[in-house]
Amino acid sequence: MKPPPPLNYIRSFECSARHLSFTEAANELGYTQAAISNHVRALEQYLGRQLFIRYPRSLELTEMGEAFLPTLRQGLNQIDFATESVLAAVRNRTVVISCPTSLAENWLSRCIANFSKQNPEVEILLHGTIWEERTEQIADFVISIRRYDNKPEGALQLWEDRLALLCAPQFVSGPDAFKAPQDILKANWIAVHGRQELWQDMATALGIDAAVNDKRLSTNSTNIALELAANGAGCLVTTLSLARIYMERGLLVEPFPNHVASPWNYYLSESQVSKGAVVKKVREWILAEAERFMPPSSQADRANSTVDF
Repeated sequence: MKPPPPLNYIRSFECSARHLSFTEAANELGYTQAAISNHVRALEQYLGRQLFIRYPRSLELTEMGEAFLPTLRQGLNQIDFATESVLAAVRNRTVVISCPTSLAENWLSRCIANFSKQNPEVEILLHGTIWEERTEQIADFVISIRRYDNKPEGALQLWEDRLALLCAPQFVSGPDAFKAPQDILKANWIAVHGRQELWQDMATALGIDAAVNDKRLSTNSTNIALELAANGAGCLVTTLSLARIYMERGLLVEPFPNHVASPWNYYLSESQVSKGAVVKKVREWILAEAERFMPPSSQADRANSTVDF
């Protein structure tokens, strides 16, 4: 097995791809234009594939370059995050939290903003993830979303989530408004990769056949799915914890407020080496905010829920 290519080759390629210019990459990274060009060429030789099409005054990514770039950027982001986490630990007043981006962008951002206003001396480093990543050793807290049959050992569940059917307000008014659950079979169903079962659970609760609908949209991000629904692309089934901010802003509504127990929930895991007073303070704040955030299921919710975990 060949040893991995030098990191400066990787950074030179990523920066050149971002600017589509060796000159701009050289200015950002502090190399000469010739050095950047040599780094990229050496990386191409290592891979045995061309990454750029070179024109006299510009660059264009090849198909291989386009495919290589996203994974490479994710790796560089992880390196940068790990480095910042180590430096933060040295400062001793910094708490590092890793959390799915979908939750970090709505509930957790509110939670941390309120904490920061009252505790300005504490620095928070918040790392958003799309898919679960191995950040336990560099984060003081890891918030993960797991299915009921795959709960993290020793973790605390933040709340009991529930599922809601959502759509843009335009679907509940006017001549074409949804009148009965069967009407949603005529609309696009927006699904999130890995969470397709949520639609089946909701369809069962509404008494409709999910297999009848053949109009689907899908994405790997719940936040993208929420934006699609808010822009009228179709209906979405997701957790109330993520939908609440959209409902509060009037961007999404429930055509049929039938809540179903969610098979997926959020869990807080704490690093075994993070036992300082600052970390404890943040932990207690997060848990208190989580308890206030999601009220207990109402009797109507429990009556309508057909899935019990």
